[in-house]
Amino acid sequence: MQTMTDPAPLAPVSARERIEALDVVRGFALLGILLMNIEAFAGPMMEALSGVNPRFSGADRWADAAVYVLVQGKFFTLFSLLFGMGFAIMLQRAEAAGRSGARLYARRLLALLGIGLAHALLVWSGDILLTYALLGFVLLAGFRRTPVSRLPKWTVVLYLLPLLLTWLWALGVEAAKFDPQAAAAMQRDMAGQAREFEALAQAQREAYGAGGYLDAVAQRAQDTALMLGFLAFGGPIVLAMFVLGSWFVRSGVMADPGAHLPLLRRLRNAGFALGLPLMLWSVWRMPTMDLARMDFGIALAQSAALVANLLLCLAYFASLVLALQSPAWRVRLAWLAPAGRMALSNYLLQSVVCTLVFYGYGLGLFERLPRLWQVPFALALFGAQVLLSRWWLSRYRFGPAEWLWRWLTYGRRPPMRAAPGAAFALQAD
Repeated sequence: MQTMTDPAPLAPVSARERIEALDVVRGFALLGILLMNIEAFAGPMMEALSGVNPRFSGADRWADAAVYVLVQGKFFTLFSLLFGMGFAIMLQRAEAAGRSGARLYARRLLALLGIGLAHALLVWSGDILLTYALLGFVLLAGFRRTPVSRLPKWTVVLYLLPLLLTWLWALGVEAAKFDPQAAAAMQRDMAGQAREFEALAQAQREAYGAGGYLDAVAQRAQDTALMLGFLAFGGPIVLAMFVLGSWFVRSGVMADPGAHLPLLRRLRNAGFALGLPLMLWSVWRMPTMDLARMDFGIALAQSAALVANLLLCLAYFASLVLALQSPAWRVRLAWLAPAGRMALSNYLLQSVVCTLVFYGYGLGLFERLPRLWQVPFALALFGAQVLLSRWWLSRYRFGPAEWLWRWLTYGRRPPMRAAPGAAFALQAD
């Protein structure tokens, strides 16, 4: 029997304890993630990471540029922001129950690490879950006790680290120009790196476009190792968004958005007013990343894109939270909530469906769907997920992956079926 001094047992969050805005934002982020990833499903992933693909022309190029300007780099940061919010919410609930929550959250991260590894190797190597799990341990160890007032400062420091690396790289290239031998050696290294990426893109064509399932698994192992190597550059950005998401919860913004409307309006207005022009300028200056080149002009264009990604991510987030303050918009946006409530299941389902459609061991449409038509394909798939999620959650409490994740986290199997007659509501984890 539990006594008055015993800490309350921890359990999966109930429907009444959820923050409704997070499910809506998570659902919106799912759409952006799919619009961003669809190019990497339908063709070589390495080409999808380089900005506007120079192989596209006409309407395909315009579609690729639009996704690059409005989506790429903005939605993985938005998803990272939401992950940080979930971290803070879980620890707050643990503290309210008289526990630290650190051990439980570590188990949650270990479970996510296993799910991410299975996803990366067996389904799709563009997985983000491995990165989230690994950096989640850094978040847990380094920022669980950080005072709320310091979290925005840490966000800025972490987010600026990749910009510092970019400028140091550019400075090294410029300095090497004063030494002909050093300049020639650096140019050879950069040209060799570009050739390696081209070779990897070709290997992905062969494995994913024409190979069987075992060929794809072998290539995914190589891709996953390479993607983890990018953590030195992209990791600080993801961690920065984790920290900022934690601030949004611990500062009270998410608990009472109505009391923080001026802040949300500033984020929305400044995000669009500054972020969109910065992104457009960056694309005009450097539409495609050239791995064989680096100078101060390119470093400036890359820096502008990174800053624009953050500004537009926060503008999207603030716009949705502000819209939810309106009853009319709340009803419209409620359709996104079920997809967001089972975001992990939907994220994994996107990978399963798209690899079966595009890869050689499926329908074999790799590099056959024009870039322009990838956008309506993604919209149709997400629309189907919204309907499927609403149907599923009218019958079950969790998405399948969420149910498994909770089981692994809490060490006991949560009930799956929804209570008879339970009303559907906006929910967030």
